[in-house]
Amino acid sequence: MSTNQVERGWTVTPVGRVAAPLREQVTAELRRAILEFELKPGQRLIERELLEKLGVSRATVREALRELSTEGLVTVEPQRGAVVAAPSLEEAAEMYEIRAVLESLLIRFFIERASDEQVRQLRATVEEIAEETARHDDVHHLLASKDRFYAVLEDGAQSPTLTQQLDGLKARVRVLRATSLSFPGRGEEVASELRAILDAIEDRDSERAAERCVAHIRAASRTALRRLEPKAAD
Repeated sequence: MSTNQVERGWTVTPVGRVAAPLREQVTAELRRAILEFELKPGQRLIERELLEKLGVSRATVREALRELSTEGLVTVEPQRGAVVAAPSLEEAAEMYEIRAVLESLLIRFFIERASDEQVRQLRATVEEIAEETARHDDVHHLLASKDRFYAVLEDGAQSPTLTQQLDGLKARVRVLRATSLSFPGRGEEVASELRAILDAIEDRDSERAAERCVAHIRAASRTALRRLEPKAAD
Protein backbone atom coordinates (compact mmCIF):
# COMPACT_ATOMS: atom_id res chain seq x y z
CA MET A 1 0.00 0.00 0.00
CA SER A 2 1.16 3.52 -0.74
CA THR A 3 2.63 5.26 2.31
CA ASN A 4 1.92 8.80 1.15
CA GLN A 5 -1.83 8.68 0.67
CA VAL A 6 -4.67 7.55 2.92
CA GLU A 7 -2.54 5.44 5.25
CA ARG A 8 -0.36 8.26 6.55
CA GLY A 9 -1.70 10.22 9.51
CA TRP A 10 -5.14 8.63 9.64
CA THR A 11 -6.03 6.45 12.62
CA VAL A 12 -9.29 4.56 12.23
CA THR A 13 -10.93 1.35 13.40
CA PRO A 14 -12.75 -0.61 10.66
CA VAL A 15 -16.39 0.39 10.63
CA GLY A 16 -18.67 -1.97 12.55
CA ARG A 17 -22.23 -3.08 11.97
CA VAL A 18 -24.11 -0.93 14.47
CA ALA A 19 -27.50 0.77 14.44
CA ALA A 20 -26.61 3.55 11.98
CA PRO A 21 -26.56 2.49 8.31
CA LEU A 22 -23.09 1.51 7.16
CA ARG A 23 -22.95 4.32 4.59
CA GLU A 24 -23.65 6.90 7.32
CA GLN A 25 -20.88 5.46 9.50
CA VAL A 26 -18.36 5.59 6.67
CA THR A 27 -19.43 9.10 5.67
CA ALA A 28 -19.14 10.29 9.27
CA GLU A 29 -15.67 8.79 9.67
CA LEU A 30 -14.36 10.31 6.43
CA ARG A 31 -15.93 13.66 7.31
CA ARG A 32 -14.27 13.60 10.72
CA ALA A 33 -10.88 12.73 9.23
CA ILE A 34 -11.17 15.58 6.72
CA LEU A 35 -12.34 18.19 9.22
CA GLU A 36 -9.60 17.20 11.68
CA PHE A 37 -6.97 17.29 8.91
CA GLU A 38 -6.02 13.65 9.19
CA LEU A 39 -6.96 13.61 5.53
CA LYS A 40 -5.49 16.83 4.20
CA PRO A 41 -6.69 19.26 1.50
CA GLY A 42 -5.55 18.02 -1.90
CA GLN A 43 -4.92 14.46 -0.70
CA ARG A 44 -6.09 11.64 -2.99
CA LEU A 45 -8.67 9.25 -1.58
CA ILE A 46 -7.63 6.01 -3.24
CA GLU A 47 -10.55 3.62 -3.30
CA ARG A 48 -8.50 0.47 -2.65
CA GLU A 49 -6.90 2.02 0.43
CA LEU A 50 -10.26 3.19 1.77
CA LEU A 51 -11.68 -0.32 1.36
CA GLU A 52 -8.80 -1.81 3.34
CA LYS A 53 -8.80 0.90 5.96
CA LEU A 54 -12.54 0.92 6.65
CA GLY A 55 -13.33 -2.73 6.01
CA VAL A 56 -16.43 -2.04 3.91
CA SER A 57 -17.60 -2.62 0.34
CA ARG A 58 -16.66 -0.60 -2.73
CA ALA A 59 -20.29 0.49 -3.16
CA THR A 60 -20.41 1.85 0.41
CA VAL A 61 -17.22 3.85 -0.08
CA ARG A 62 -18.48 5.30 -3.35
CA GLU A 63 -21.80 6.31 -1.79
CA ALA A 64 -19.97 8.03 1.08
CA LEU A 65 -17.67 9.89 -1.33
CA ARG A 66 -20.67 11.06 -3.36
CA GLU A 67 -22.31 12.45 -0.23
CA LEU A 68 -19.12 14.21 0.85
CA SER A 69 -18.87 15.66 -2.64
CA THR A 70 -22.31 17.26 -2.24
CA GLU A 71 -21.09 18.76 1.06
CA GLY A 72 -18.08 20.29 -0.67
CA LEU A 73 -15.57 18.23 1.32
CA VAL A 74 -14.47 16.04 -1.61
CA THR A 75 -14.00 16.77 -5.29
CA VAL A 76 -13.60 14.37 -8.19
CA GLU A 77 -10.80 15.35 -10.56
CA PRO A 78 -9.96 13.91 -14.00
CA GLN A 79 -7.10 11.39 -13.84
CA ARG A 80 -6.96 11.65 -10.04
CA GLY A 81 -10.35 10.50 -8.82
CA ALA A 82 -11.66 11.57 -5.40
CA VAL A 83 -9.58 14.23 -3.64
CA VAL A 84 -10.06 16.12 -0.38
CA ALA A 85 -11.34 19.55 -1.42
CA ALA A 86 -8.62 22.16 -1.61
CA PRO A 87 -9.69 25.53 -3.00
CA SER A 88 -6.91 27.76 -4.21
CA LEU A 89 -5.98 30.83 -2.20
CA GLU A 90 -7.78 33.02 -4.74
CA GLU A 91 -10.92 30.86 -4.74
CA ALA A 92 -11.01 30.80 -0.95
CA ALA A 93 -10.65 34.58 -0.68
CA GLU A 94 -13.42 35.08 -3.24
CA MET A 95 -15.78 32.68 -1.48
CA TYR A 96 -15.28 34.52 1.80
CA GLU A 97 -16.04 37.87 0.16
CA ILE A 98 -19.23 36.46 -1.36
CA ARG A 99 -20.14 34.96 2.00
CA ALA A 100 -19.65 38.36 3.67
CA VAL A 101 -22.09 39.99 1.23
CA LEU A 102 -24.73 37.26 1.55
CA GLU A 103 -24.53 36.95 5.33
CA SER A 104 -24.72 40.69 5.88
CA LEU A 105 -27.90 40.69 3.77
CA LEU A 106 -29.23 37.78 5.81
CA ILE A 107 -28.60 39.78 8.97
CA ARG A 108 -30.57 42.72 7.55
CA PHE A 109 -33.50 40.47 6.66
CA PHE A 110 -33.41 38.92 10.13
CA ILE A 111 -33.60 42.32 11.80
CA GLU A 112 -36.52 43.33 9.58
CA ARG A 113 -38.51 40.09 9.89
CA ALA A 114 -37.55 38.10 12.99
CA SER A 115 -39.67 37.98 16.12
CA ASP A 116 -38.35 38.86 19.56
CA GLU A 117 -38.44 35.15 20.39
CA GLN A 118 -36.19 34.37 17.41
CA VAL A 119 -33.76 37.04 18.58
CA ARG A 120 -33.68 35.34 21.99
CA GLN A 121 -33.09 31.98 20.29
CA LEU A 122 -30.20 33.49 18.36
CA ARG A 123 -28.67 34.80 21.57
CA ALA A 124 -28.96 31.31 23.06
CA THR A 125 -27.00 29.80 20.16
CA VAL A 126 -24.24 32.38 20.57
CA GLU A 127 -23.97 31.58 24.27
CA GLU A 128 -23.84 27.89 23.34
CA ILE A 129 -20.87 28.62 21.06
CA ALA A 130 -19.15 30.48 23.90
CA GLU A 131 -19.75 27.56 26.27
CA GLU A 132 -18.46 25.03 23.73
CA THR A 133 -15.33 27.13 23.25
CA ALA A 134 -14.72 27.36 27.00
CA ARG A 135 -15.33 23.64 27.50
CA HIS A 136 -13.11 22.23 24.74
CA ASP A 137 -11.65 23.00 21.32
CA ASP A 138 -13.41 20.24 19.36
CA VAL A 139 -14.00 21.72 15.92
CA HIS A 140 -16.98 19.42 15.29
CA HIS A 141 -18.87 20.77 18.30
CA LEU A 142 -18.07 24.34 17.32
CA LEU A 143 -19.22 23.78 13.74
CA ALA A 144 -22.42 22.13 14.98
CA SER A 145 -23.11 25.02 17.34
CA LYS A 146 -22.46 27.55 14.61
CA ASP A 147 -24.74 25.62 12.26
CA ARG A 148 -27.52 26.03 14.84
CA PHE A 149 -26.80 29.77 14.91
CA TYR A 150 -27.25 29.91 11.13
CA ALA A 151 -30.42 27.80 11.29
CA VAL A 152 -32.07 30.36 13.62
CA LEU A 153 -30.75 33.25 11.54
CA GLU A 154 -32.10 31.78 8.30
CA ASP A 155 -35.45 30.93 9.88
CA GLY A 156 -35.91 34.48 11.13
CA ALA A 157 -34.74 36.06 7.86
CA GLN A 158 -37.57 34.28 6.01
CA SER A 159 -35.79 34.23 2.65
CA PRO A 160 -35.71 30.76 1.06
CA THR A 161 -33.81 32.07 -1.95
CA LEU A 162 -31.02 33.59 0.14
CA THR A 163 -30.94 30.54 2.41
CA GLN A 164 -30.47 28.27 -0.61
CA GLN A 165 -27.58 30.38 -1.89
CA LEU A 166 -25.91 30.47 1.51
CA ASP A 167 -26.34 26.76 2.20
CA GLY A 168 -24.61 25.92 -1.08
CA LEU A 169 -21.76 28.27 -0.28
CA LYS A 170 -21.39 26.97 3.28
CA ALA A 171 -21.01 23.44 1.93
CA ARG A 172 -18.18 24.59 -0.33
CA VAL A 173 -16.35 26.40 2.47
CA ARG A 174 -16.89 23.83 5.24
CA VAL A 175 -13.24 22.75 5.18
CA LEU A 176 -12.22 26.40 5.33
CA ARG A 177 -14.57 26.98 8.28
CA ALA A 178 -13.03 24.03 10.09
CA THR A 179 -9.59 25.39 9.21
CA SER A 180 -10.41 28.77 10.70
CA LEU A 181 -12.07 27.40 13.85
CA SER A 182 -9.15 25.03 14.53
CA PHE A 183 -6.69 27.94 14.74
CA PRO A 184 -5.61 28.50 18.38
CA GLY A 185 -7.76 31.13 20.07
CA ARG A 186 -10.14 31.51 17.13
CA GLY A 187 -13.07 30.00 19.02
CA GLU A 188 -12.96 32.73 21.66
CA GLU A 189 -12.73 35.39 18.96
CA VAL A 190 -15.76 33.93 17.17
CA ALA A 191 -17.85 34.03 20.34
CA SER A 192 -16.86 37.66 20.93
CA GLU A 193 -17.58 38.66 17.31
CA LEU A 194 -20.99 36.97 17.32
CA ARG A 195 -21.92 38.64 20.60
CA ALA A 196 -21.10 42.00 19.02
CA ILE A 197 -23.36 41.17 16.07
CA LEU A 198 -26.12 40.11 18.48
CA ASP A 199 -25.87 43.35 20.41
CA ALA A 200 -26.58 45.26 17.20
CA ILE A 201 -29.38 42.86 16.22
CA GLU A 202 -31.07 43.30 19.60
CA ASP A 203 -30.90 47.07 19.04
CA ARG A 204 -32.44 46.45 15.58
CA ASP A 205 -29.51 48.38 14.10
CA SER A 206 -29.13 46.95 10.59
CA GLU A 207 -26.11 49.00 9.56
CA ARG A 208 -24.06 48.20 12.65
CA ALA A 209 -25.03 44.53 12.59
CA ALA A 210 -24.15 44.18 8.89
CA GLU A 211 -20.79 45.90 9.41
CA ARG A 212 -19.94 43.60 12.32
CA CYS A 213 -21.01 40.58 10.27
CA VAL A 214 -18.63 41.57 7.45
CA ALA A 215 -15.84 42.11 9.98
CA HIS A 216 -16.50 38.63 11.45
CA ILE A 217 -16.35 36.92 8.03
CA ARG A 218 -13.17 38.75 7.08
CA ALA A 219 -11.53 37.75 10.36
CA ALA A 220 -12.43 34.12 9.60
CA SER A 221 -11.04 34.56 6.09
CA ARG A 222 -7.70 35.84 7.33
CA THR A 223 -7.35 32.92 9.72
CA ALA A 224 -8.31 30.28 7.14
CA LEU A 225 -6.04 31.73 4.46
CA ARG A 226 -3.06 31.74 6.84
CA ARG A 227 -3.61 28.01 7.36
CA LEU A 228 -3.93 27.35 3.64
CA GLU A 229 -0.88 29.39 2.75
CA PRO A 230 1.47 30.35 5.62
CA LYS A 231 3.00 33.12 3.53
CA ALA A 232 -0.34 34.69 2.68
CA ALA A 233 -0.68 38.31 3.76
CA ASP A 234 -2.87 38.87 6.83
